[in-house]
Amino acid sequence: MPAPKMTDEQRARALARAAEARRVRAEVKQLLKTGSLTLEELFARAEEDELIAGIKVGAVVVSMPRMGKIKAIRLLEELGIDEKKRLRGLGSRQKEALLGSF
Repeated sequence: MPAPKMTDEQRARALARAAEARRVRAEVKQLLKTGSLTLEELFARAEEDELIAGIKVGAVVVSMPRMGKIKAIRLLEELGIDEKKRLRGLGSRQKEALLGSF
């Protein structure tokens, strides 16, 4: 499927939005890793902020303190949550299960 035709101005705006999304998501993951942001606070922010709501659950769990890739994958498998699911796609029971794990 070919890329849509965009003007240079549209392309620049899209690139700026993508860069902002990456910056915000990296900042959130860093805050999680240092413990400055809790998982509960993250879920609350995801309700309001579309950029945060787009973070993949696997990336969030890996960003938690003392959690590596293997532990994160095992935990998500245990809870029955796909690591590629985004925060906006989590149900209330899945959120509760994740909060209970941390």
